This record gives sequence, structure tokens and C-alpha cells, in this order.
Amino acid sequence: MSALPFSTTCRHSNPPLHPHFKSSFTGFGQRNNIWQLCVITKSSSSRAIRKLRVKNVASDKKKELKEPLTGQGTSNEFVPDSTAIASSIKYHAEFTTSFSPEKFDPNKAFFATAESVRDSLIVNWNTTYEYYERINVKQAYYMSMEYLQGRALLNAVGNLQLSGPYAEALRKLGYCLEDMANQEPDAALGNGGLGRLASCFLDSLATLNYPAWGYGLRYKYGLFKQLITNDGQEEVAENWLEMGNPWEIQRNDVSYPVRFYGEVISGPDGSKQWTGGENISAVAYDVPIPGYKTRTTVNLRLWSTKVSTEEFDLQAFNTGDHAKAYAAMKNAEKICYVLYPGDESIEGKTLRLKQQYTLCSASLQDIIARFEKRSGRTVNWETLPDKVVVQMNDTHPTLCIPELIRILIDVKGLSWEKAWDITKRTVAYTNHTVLPEALEKWSLTLLQDLLPRHVEIIRKIDEEFIHEIISEYGTGDLNLLQEKLRKMRILENIELPDS
Repeated sequence: MSALPFSTTCRHSNPPLHPHFKSSFTGFGQRNNIWQLCVITKSSSSRAIRKLRVKNVASDKKKELKEPLTGQGTSNEFVPDSTAIASSIKYHAEFTTSFSPEKFDPNKAFFATAESVRDSLIVNWNTTYEYYERINVKQAYYMSMEYLQGRALLNAVGNLQLSGPYAEALRKLGYCLEDMANQEPDAALGNGGLGRLASCFLDSLATLNYPAWGYGLRYKYGLFKQLITNDGQEEVAENWLEMGNPWEIQRNDVSYPVRFYGEVISGPDGSKQWTGGENISAVAYDVPIPGYKTRTTVNLRLWSTKVSTEEFDLQAFNTGDHAKAYAAMKNAEKICYVLYPGDESIEGKTLRLKQQYTLCSASLQDIIARFEKRSGRTVNWETLPDKVVVQMNDTHPTLCIPELIRILIDVKGLSWEKAWDITKRTVAYTNHTVLPEALEKWSLTLLQDLLPRHVEIIRKIDEEFIHEIISEYGTGDLNLLQEKLRKMRILENIELPDS
């Protein structure tokens, strides 16, 4: 579990931090669940030893929070005052932030403040999901290629109802809360209405105490940053992660394999196995999303991509062929470089499809792993739709459908009939437009090359849907039937299946 918030009291009053403030940590001691820190404070004029008494009130708070609120309310059990918050900010400025200790500039102050707020979020966050796991409630999993979150600091302290104490604490340290908020870059995870809707959904789900979980990609450079120069508009890479992201927690123990290309091998019993090709790993980064006036805090899990260290060709590097040595690493990492990479070229189209499948595959593997954990020793796959709903935000995550079928059939051993029925009852879709030209279409050749197993499944779904259309409209009017098939079937400009 990550670091938890605490309060501190000092034997002597603490002066505000300033550019020449220096301190060195000298030791910890514990007595009666109270940690004592001895800190040597150095300045240009004096040298003093201060003893800080740090009580882990966050652990006490966690014990008190037996379950999240079922309605709106406040966390009256634990309301830190400005003195405790100021001490927490000082602690993070000293021990957590990745900044030099010589000064306490606005950027460092923002990170220390954000990490202090994050401590409170983590307590509610862990309690929320421990409660949901314990009662085994049905959970909604929202899948979106975009999340337009905006800046998180003011939203978080406002939702926690700590705006006043944080403003006062920062005044004691020589800063203004609004100035700290202006230090925060916008998270470059979304672009427009689609991403804003996704973020609003997560905020609303948390505020209304719904058990929910968001999934997306952790874009390193986002879409772009716009500069206005003498020559007009210039687009450059967004640098929102350059100094780090104080809100996210990397989960090194949560990663899933994602495969591209390869071939499908049929077994003697009719089973299918997708092998070979290109393999990457999707690693989880979690961001807490707090509700307003509630202890419910939901999770946004973002995937970053990499390959194992074995993929680094040390021999090629030592012979001077550096590009070949780390080609596999760069090929994996670029999947999460940019939101909506240009798709005029075949390489751009391939990269976009890789992004969408990475989101779907890693997220579904995670969802299923969590479902199996909650199910215990015996997993009844028929109950998956009773415990899980996967909500696709627009067309980007629609590969969730064949991917879920693939996992249920090829990995879990279910029949086509059971897997198709479970998938239909588990996956839902949010439509953002009625214009057909706005709906994504992919080349069957590209899909066949990149995701050969999924093309087999899509063909089977298309065949099932064709039979449903024929059953609905009959064969009396063949012209009407052909028109319906042309407009409604999944595969376009492809001959009808033999059946």
C-alpha cells in the first residue's frame, strides 16, 4: 500500500520554508504508535535540532472507515487541520519529491501538495475497493481511448472538502493554493468531447457511489501542444510527463502480455491456438478519481507498453548496431507515445489498431483476473454478466468483443455458443454519432495480418448476424434483404458465407 497521510507536531514552531531552507534526515524512532523524527535544520544563520512527532492517523482513519458511504455525506471522522497539512507538505517536500533539496520553489511545492492530497485519496481509494471486493458487487468497467481530465489539484481538495485547510496551510508555507493549481499541467490523455464525457462519467460514478473502474492508455506526448509563432500555429509534443505525474501510481506487479501478428494453429479437437508474432507487455498506472462529498474513490487504470529486457539485443549493441539493439523496445513504447497518431500511411493505421487492441486486451485480461479472484476456487463463467459490465466509449474499443470471445474460448475452454452468449450480455456500447462516415472501418487485410485469430471470430460473428437478419426479414423480398445485408452486416464488400 502506498504512503498514508499523517499529522505532525513539533516541539518548536516551524518556520516557513524558503529558498535557503535545508534539512537532513537523521533518524526514526517509535513509541506508542507514534513515530519520532530527528531532523537537523540548517540555514545560513543557525543550526538546530528539531524532534517531530509523527502519528500515523491515516491508519487510524482506515480502521474507522468500515465501508464507503451509501449516500452523499462528509468524512467527518478525519478532518486534518492546516497545521497537519502543512507538516504533510513539508514531509513530501523533504522525502518524496524528485527535486533538489536546496530550494522550495513553486514546482516543488505543487508536487509536495499534490502528494499530500494523494495520501488522503489513497485511504479512501483502498477502502472503497476493499469494500467492493468484500461484498462482490457487480462492477462497471469503462473503456475509452480518451480522458480529458483537466487539472486535478483543486478538484481533489474540493471533493475532499479540504480547500480551506489546504489554502491556509500553503499560506503558512508562503504560497497560494490557486498559484499551486496553476503549476499543474493538463493531463494529455484526451482531446475533446469524447474524453471529457469519459472523465465526467468517472467523476459522476464516484460521486454517486457506483462501483466502477476506468481503463485507458497512458500517452507520453498526448495529442500535441500548440504554439503561436510569427509563422502561425506550430504543433509540438506535449511535455506533461516531463517532471512526472504526482497523481499516478505505477503497479509494477500488474502487467499483461499483448500479442500481434503470428498465426493460428488448429488442434485435433477443433481448438485454436494463436502463437508467434510480436509480444509486448502492458503495465498498469493507477490514478484515483474522488467523488464529491463522499469517501468513494474510483480508479482510472492507464496502460503503458514495453517489452522484456531479453528483447534488448546486447550483442548488436556491442557491435555498434544500436538501432537494431533497441528496435523491439522502441516498437513497443511507441504504441503509447501519441493520442491519435496520423493514419494516412499504413504504418499509422497499424499503430492506431495496435493502440486499440492493447487497450482492449490488457483491460479484459485484468477484468477477468479480478473476476476470477472474486469467484474463488470455482469460477462459474455464466455469472460473468452478473458481476461485470464492459462499457465501450465509441467505436475505438470494439475489439473488446472478439477479444473477450477469444479469451473465453481459447484460454478458458468455453464453447462458441456459451462465449457468444456471455459476451452479448457483458459488453455495452456508447454511440457518439449517427453519421456513418464517423464510424471506424478497418481493412480486412490489415486486420488479418495484425490480429489473425480475431478475424476468424469476426467472420463467425458476421455469419451469426447474417442469419439473424434473414430470420428477421425473410427471403420473400430478396431486394430488401440484400439492401439490409449491405447496410447492416459487419463485413463490407465480402462475399456471403457458405452457410
